[in-house]
Amino acid sequence: MSLPAAAARPAWLFAGRRRLDPIRVASLAACALAAAFLAGLVGLLAVQSLPAWRHEGVAGFLAGGRWFFRARTFGALPMIYGTVAVSAVALVLAVPVGLGAALFASEVLPPRARLALKTVIELLAGVPSVVYGLLGVLLLRDWMYRLLSPFDPLSGDTLLTAGVLLAVMILPTVTTFSEDALRGVAGAQRRAARGLGLTRGTTALRVVLPQALPGLAAAALLALGRALGETIAVFLVIGRRDNQLPESWLSAEPLIKTTQAGQTLTTKLGGSETFLAWGDPLHWAAIAGLGLVLLALVGAVTLVGALLVRKGAGHAARS
Repeated sequence: MSLPAAAARPAWLFAGRRRLDPIRVASLAACALAAAFLAGLVGLLAVQSLPAWRHEGVAGFLAGGRWFFRARTFGALPMIYGTVAVSAVALVLAVPVGLGAALFASEVLPPRARLALKTVIELLAGVPSVVYGLLGVLLLRDWMYRLLSPFDPLSGDTLLTAGVLLAVMILPTVTTFSEDALRGVAGAQRRAARGLGLTRGTTALRVVLPQALPGLAAAALLALGRALGETIAVFLVIGRRDNQLPESWLSAEPLIKTTQAGQTLTTKLGGSETFLAWGDPLHWAAIAGLGLVLLALVGAVTLVGALLVRKGAGHAARS
């Protein structure tokens, strides 16, 4: 009696077909293409910026406090300080508000109201950054000028103004990812806490928040990644003044400097100087070096945030 045709075929043939699954092959090819594109981008910026690193040295470029392209002096520290200051202001303002909104949505609102609120918040995340920038020019800049009048600012275009505007922009990101992290905590944990006599607020603060900490930290870091890379909105309200660097880091001057105009890595790269640099190899190398520094900062923050998201997801699955 002859065996069926399928049974007569060797097992390795079916194993090979599993290995050549078209969906898996297409996914691997897409991942390889994305990795190759990222590696090519990093390599291109590294090669293009080599003259600046050789001219200033790594420490001189990263820690240099003066940027005068006509004098062929390129120090990136003022832009790095501006980027960190603006992003820090945005996080300080957005994280508490976003976390509070996420707690309210996940622990208080009924499911339908929570879905409606989350939909509105995600729609805010889709508003183009230039719209936020125009609103900052029309409304926020004059309000900040009046608020900072004791510091005698030249205008309302300051690092602090850019940070406040950026806080509004990253608020949907903080709220959405924080709410996802809080909802990832198992409902059995809440029911057990309530069964022991804890109130809803105590359960949220003492049980839910500690278990959701990796996801909450990831939400803050992913929002920070967006803040570091934002260009247009910040460009319109920051003043774009070079070489604004505190003289003393161990005083209140770094905070006071936020009430003045400044530059970030993105506003320098998005300004007209990029076009001027194309005709000068050393100047162009310095601009490419700024791009490499920005890419490294955003990449590091995003990578840590993604790792924390995976850690939070694994913790929720074990719970």
